[in-house]
Amino acid sequence: MSTFKIDGTLFKQMIINGVVNLDNNSDYIDELNVFPVPDGDTGTNMKLTLNAGTKEIINLNSNSIADVAKKLSRGLLMGARGNSGVILSQLFRGFASGVEGHDVADSVIFAKALKKGVETAYKAVMKPVEGTILTVSRESADEVNRMATPEMSFKELLSRLVNESKRSLNRTPDLLPVLKEVGVVDSGGAGLVLIYEGFEKAINGEILKVDKNKETKPDIVQAKFKAEEITFMYCTEFIVQLDEEKTKTNPFTEQRLSKFLSSIGDSLVVVQDEDIVKVHVHTNEPGVALNFAQKYGEFAKLKIENMKEQHSTIVSEASHTMEDKKEPEKKEYAIISVCVGEGLGNIFKEMGCDKIISGGQTMNPSTEDFLKAIKEVNAKNIIILPNNSNIIMAANQAAEVTEDVEVKVIPTKTIPQGYSSLLIFNPTVDIQSNYEAMVEQMHEVKSGQVTYAVRDTQYNGIEIKKDDYMGIFEKNIVVSDHNRLDVTLSLLSQMVDEETEIVTVFYGDDVNDDEVESISEYIESNYKDVELEILEGNQPVYSYIIAIE
Repeated sequence: MSTFKIDGTLFKQMIINGVVNLDNNSDYIDELNVFPVPDGDTGTNMKLTLNAGTKEIINLNSNSIADVAKKLSRGLLMGARGNSGVILSQLFRGFASGVEGHDVADSVIFAKALKKGVETAYKAVMKPVEGTILTVSRESADEVNRMATPEMSFKELLSRLVNESKRSLNRTPDLLPVLKEVGVVDSGGAGLVLIYEGFEKAINGEILKVDKNKETKPDIVQAKFKAEEITFMYCTEFIVQLDEEKTKTNPFTEQRLSKFLSSIGDSLVVVQDEDIVKVHVHTNEPGVALNFAQKYGEFAKLKIENMKEQHSTIVSEASHTMEDKKEPEKKEYAIISVCVGEGLGNIFKEMGCDKIISGGQTMNPSTEDFLKAIKEVNAKNIIILPNNSNIIMAANQAAEVTEDVEVKVIPTKTIPQGYSSLLIFNPTVDIQSNYEAMVEQMHEVKSGQVTYAVRDTQYNGIEIKKDDYMGIFEKNIVVSDHNRLDVTLSLLSQMVDEETEIVTVFYGDDVNDDEVESISEYIESNYKDVELEILEGNQPVYSYIIAIE
């Protein structure tokens, strides 16, 4: 029986089929990834992006294609990863606009919505490049718009869409020399073809299932490139929640942000959706990009990856896989820690951590991030230090679903607790003994933080002004003032007591040497029996993190 109308329920199944088809072939898409940089993550990024959107619609109680598409669009934008993921989110954002006001869509409405998606995606990309997912989406949408009629069945429409997208994909090496050089088609375009194939199978009544037995093939295409050929090292992605107060004095426009970011990087995509702005850029100065963006609001999500390191890892792993396909032997112990800031990451690594997940108060890692890290460390016994109360649940969920590995989550709520618990880790005893000792140790440390206020408020009788600094002792704000040094010294005076033996201060990326020296002199002058250690943490947001033992 032919289908001439698509409602929300059928569209939802099409999306699910697209996700599954992409998931089952994401390793293959990763292998193709050589543009814009050979970091081998296009399939993964597209899969995770589409997964984020699917989670938003899976339990949506509506049979309207407009409702489902709108909900999907928002989920895709919030979960978009990588250049390909952001472009994919824009294709469906435009599609949602195209079906707005329709509970069902015929072939003409559907085809026009695809065209609207292409227009939206092209506008979002600072410098559109042909021979990519943009080309495949445009040429296939143009084809179905040329031949769609209200009487055409979706079986015929989707068949045309898939066939033209495949033809377009096969033409991408003629448009992008780097693809022809290594003999591959565009990875993002290939991912889009898989999604469209999933759509077609859903229209034909075929429900796809995740292939749990798929084999991962070695990544070898990336080996044809050298890491030195990557011009901009850091893939920088973030979502900014626009702040009304900040934008009053510094009005936000996509053009202004795009102009600045294009001056320090490439592969730029900037998308505004109401009060959120999604950004993807490749740059050598991620800190500069973040500082500029923060003028307009606060970060809802943030991710920075070293693409040269990714590329080198892929090439190394591919070489190893081809030489020896045996599973590497698991080591006895591994420790995973969450923190943000190059200095803090290095400190925790020096303390014995095998894997650092970047995250903290303003960017919480997901359960999936922990599962990925658990797999990467390849150990029989794994200890996780979340170092933030908002992250403990995700870490526990990852521990619960992990099989054949003993995973223990030390419920550390602060960097000082994580740092202190590491001091007594003993690789010669069993994991339960380590867990009990580390949990006991984390309660022996007092935690303090110095950060700035984002708005005027009052707390326990303390009047706090926007942009003033606050001293936080455990969970309580105990001091606030416009002078950061005064706040830090006041906080220290309230934390240090006669039982204090060690004071450890981690200073952030906005702190100068003179201020650090003043803090050192204060402690040495006032607490002569206290051992002081000052460490460069480079952490954002918190000027100082203080541990008292």
